[in-house]
Amino acid sequence: MTRREELAANLAAVEERVADACAAAGRARSDLTLIAVTKTYPHTDVALLAELGVGDVGENRHPEAGEKATAVEAPLRWHFLGGVQTNKAGAVARYADVVHSVDRAKLVASLGRGAEAAGRDLEVLLQVDLGPAFGQPSDGRSGAAPDDLADLADAVGSTARLHLGGVMTVAPLGIDPAPVFERLRRLSEALQADHPGATTISAGMSDDLEQAVAAGATHLRVGRAILGERPPLR
Repeated sequence: MTRREELAANLAAVEERVADACAAAGRARSDLTLIAVTKTYPHTDVALLAELGVGDVGENRHPEAGEKATAVEAPLRWHFLGGVQTNKAGAVARYADVVHSVDRAKLVASLGRGAEAAGRDLEVLLQVDLGPAFGQPSDGRSGAAPDDLADLADAVGSTARLHLGGVMTVAPLGIDPAPVFERLRRLSEALQADHPGATTISAGMSDDLEQAVAAGATHLRVGRAILGERPPLR
């Protein structure tokens, strides 16, 4: 089996899962955006996925993400999913279309300056750390506390070139993701009271996409189920 055939088969299997989850939740498949997370995989895989109809690609690390965005000529929408160091924000703003991991005001300001310098608009999502709400310790890298979302959203709203898309979370390991995603949905609804355009709910990965769809996720971040087990980090 060629790599293209392998990716096509994996992608078809994931699409079937998404379609089944949408049917179970009474939702339209068109309500969901599938992001293929290609971190650690070569840009040739990204190009193959584009040929197979994938339009949204997710990356976690800079400069790897920027190198792939430059190497792949297909018109893709690039999602930066990993933590962003403030001093790298300007570089990320030059190629990312959406940053899912905004968790502090200082990063908002840095992304805004980077987007302004690049002359382009940037969509950002507020990453929420829901671990403590479910008895899990915060590792300091999992996002902002729910109580900080309103101020963070206002900071994005007042920053030129930035657009507040919505919220994102990663379900803590070892617990049922369903209530975590339900809590994220409720936070999204509250946020939309003051920011009606912030409708994106980024939640769900290879192991829990069904629960995310049931809870109202609009964007799924799926890597392993599409690309296979990841090679060791370089």
